[in-house]
Parts: sequence; C-alpha cells; structure tokens
Amino acid sequence: MRTSNHLIGVINFVTFLVSIPVLGGGIWLSTRANATDCLRFLQWPVIAIGVSLMIVSLAGFAGACYRNNFLLYAYLWAVFLIIVALVGFVVFAYAATGSGSGRPVMNRAYLDYSLEDYSGWLADRVAGEGYWSKISACIRDSRVCRKIGRSYYGVPESAETFYLRRLTPIE
Repeated sequence: MRTSNHLIGVINFVTFLVSIPVLGGGIWLSTRANATDCLRFLQWPVIAIGVSLMIVSLAGFAGACYRNNFLLYAYLWAVFLIIVALVGFVVFAYAATGSGSGRPVMNRAYLDYSLEDYSGWLADRVAGEGYWSKISACIRDSRVCRKIGRSYYGVPESAETFYLRRLTPIE
C-alpha cells in the first residue's frame, strides 16, 4: 500500500508541475487575446485544462500523501471522467472528419479536398457566415497565404509551377 501511495503521489506531483505551464500559457493567451479571434478562441479552453489538471493532481497528491480515501475516490472519478471525455472527443472528431479525403486532380501534384466530403455538422459550421468570418480572420492573421507563395530572383512563381508543387492538406 505504501509503494502505491508514493507512486500516485509522485505521478500527481509531476502532473501538477505540468499544469503550471499550461495554465501560464492560457493566461499568456488571455493577455494577447485582443489581437486576434484565434487567440481569443483558445484562451478559455487552455485555462480550463490547466486549472482542472491542477485541481485533479492536487487531489490525487493530497489523497496519496495523507491517505485520505475521500480525496483518492474523488481523484479516481475525476480521472475516469477525463478519460471518458477524451474518448468521446476522439470518437466525435473521427465521425466529423473521417470521411473527408483528398482526390487527385488532373495536372496538379496535390490532392483536392471538398467540404461536401465531411460530415454535415462540420460542413455547416465551416460554411456558416458567423463561423467562416472567424476562420478566415484566423487564416489572414496567420499570414499562411504569404508563406505559401515563392519567388525566384524577385519574380513570383507562375500558376503552373505552383500547381506542380506537392502541398500539404493544410496548404
């Protein structure tokens, strides 16, 4: 019994130490949230994950160190609920994006992805006016389009050269 309590205590202490930079990252995002919609979208989930990791690890650490059965039961239930939530998220993400795959296009080195290939829920979210304005703002703020373009000796690449490049699905 003593060894298992020590092991649970050490694991939860390490988890507590990991939760500090996660919470710090969420707080840092909240100081920068006025800049973009993307950062504003991410700040609260990151803060919530950091706080919940901190609380769960403290409950497990205190329960193991002080041999408090109530805290250990609370810790086990919290970990169980976190695992169930993660499995639910993975199943949902697979159901929403599982059917989407690229199709080859003539005279192109990259695959073409179509919004209709994805689930109706995801397609409606992305195509919806309110969501698309936020998504397009994130794309603009990341300057991803400028990073894709190449120039050779100050001359932008031609469309034909661009079409022959092997692009990632994100690009």
